[in-house]
Amino acid sequence: MTTSRTASCACGQLRLKAFGEPARVGICNCTQCQKRTGAAFAVGAFFAKRQIAAIEGAHKAFKRSSDAGRNLEYHFCPECGSTVFWHLDMAPELTGVAVGCFTDPAFPAPTRAIWAAHKLQWVEFPVGMPVMDGQPG
Repeated sequence: MTTSRTASCACGQLRLKAFGEPARVGICNCTQCQKRTGAAFAVGAFFAKRQIAAIEGAHKAFKRSSDAGRNLEYHFCPECGSTVFWHLDMAPELTGVAVGCFTDPAFPAPTRAIWAAHKLQWVEFPVGMPVMDGQPG
């Protein structure tokens, strides 16, 4: 049986349904993700676009350049402001989804951290997790 998960914004009007396991789950410490989330880092799950079954509800988009100079387009709820999903120019076959929007304590753990050059000094990652100072290839 294929796993299905629903991610939603804080007010619940923007929802995304994904099937199967994510291609990867990662932590991003870049300055833009810190500003976007208001947190020390962002945790995103990346699904192949064919795994996204439905996106329901109103959303607005914000396009920006990454610390590596690549474009990203974030989609967020116009009511509560929660960023639920995004698209990356560097990986057009994937859709990123904010892991916290799944509110699933059993969600798969991140397998790598990027932009550690910008991480807050008190942030530590699990022993053995690949940690990169910038963005991979």
